[in-house]
Amino acid sequence: MERYLSHHILSDLDNKIVLLSGPRQVGKTTLAKQLFDAHDYLNFDAVEDRLQLQKKQWDRTKDLIIFDELHKKQDWKQWLKGIYDTEGIPPKLLVTGSARMDTHQKVGDSLAGRYFQHRLHPFDLKEALPLKEWDMETCFNQLWHCSGFPEPFLKGDPAYYKRWRRSHLNIILRQDLIDMNTVSDIQSIETLVAMLKKRIGGTVSYANLARDLGRDINTIKRWLLLLENLYIIFRVTPYHKNVARALMKEPKFYFYDWTYAEDDGARLENMVASALLKELNYLTDTRGIEAMLHFVRTKEGKELDFLIVQDEKPTHLIEVKTSDSDPSPHFKHFAKFFPGVDNIQLVRHLKREFTCPEGLAVRALLPWLAEMPWIPE
Repeated sequence: MERYLSHHILSDLDNKIVLLSGPRQVGKTTLAKQLFDAHDYLNFDAVEDRLQLQKKQWDRTKDLIIFDELHKKQDWKQWLKGIYDTEGIPPKLLVTGSARMDTHQKVGDSLAGRYFQHRLHPFDLKEALPLKEWDMETCFNQLWHCSGFPEPFLKGDPAYYKRWRRSHLNIILRQDLIDMNTVSDIQSIETLVAMLKKRIGGTVSYANLARDLGRDINTIKRWLLLLENLYIIFRVTPYHKNVARALMKEPKFYFYDWTYAEDDGARLENMVASALLKELNYLTDTRGIEAMLHFVRTKEGKELDFLIVQDEKPTHLIEVKTSDSDPSPHFKHFAKFFPGVDNIQLVRHLKREFTCPEGLAVRALLPWLAEMPWIPE
């Protein structure tokens, strides 16, 4: 089963180290091992492999060397830089991990110019639909009930998925979080995750979370960043031309596993957010386009779910609805601020697609997600 990033990674491996990150159990290791039959695989979580890594002993005659969870090694980037600078390529080097590895600006530029990064996401409708001979509704329902993570999605059993989800989150919080940081209050972070589940689709107040958890705001912000770095949640900020001001506004948080949303409307919005972020990360990682996902909101409460920005230019305003085909009046309000931007209202249950005189397109959600027609060729 070839994933959507496979041929891009193969191409990049000829020239650079490739850093492949993404949520735990999203299929990174499987993808890596399928690239070449002749590969050597070392996992930093395994004691024997860790010793081999420390001694720099692996089979350099293989086509591909895979270092898994290497980000847990202290000063791993400086260590990797030394290998690249002294040995070069070949063999090809692929580094995978279940935590963000694209923050070199914050910890030094030791790998600058030596790597390309790729972020692997769970299956969405666009990637999943060609896998089997099924109709769009069947595929969507499987994603809806079993998430887009390969193991439970391909299993297709909601009961199996619920059991898988319990152990999945527990491993991240009880193992990965402790590996990355000295965090003593795991139970409070678990409570924070539970609180975020009920706030999917709504803006999140740091002050309210701090009050409810009995912690200071800086602690809450640090915990949220940890959850982002571990690919549990992702942040969507309100758009403003002044980035600093945008970052001070209340953001939204969505889950890579959208089934955490119990409300149907929130889950649908989370699924769309995940699909959009996946495509935007793809544009950045494979084409170098600075692609960002935002939302727009006024102080009076006028809001649209998503704004796509490519190379600092707003390109698409998107609203997600379950069944309401009536055009959102908020498109008219934001039209004067975003001239020339495509306005799209996606409706899960829509009898007939149509466009409005002012240019708003009301589209059926499933076909649109399956095609992602806005992605440039």
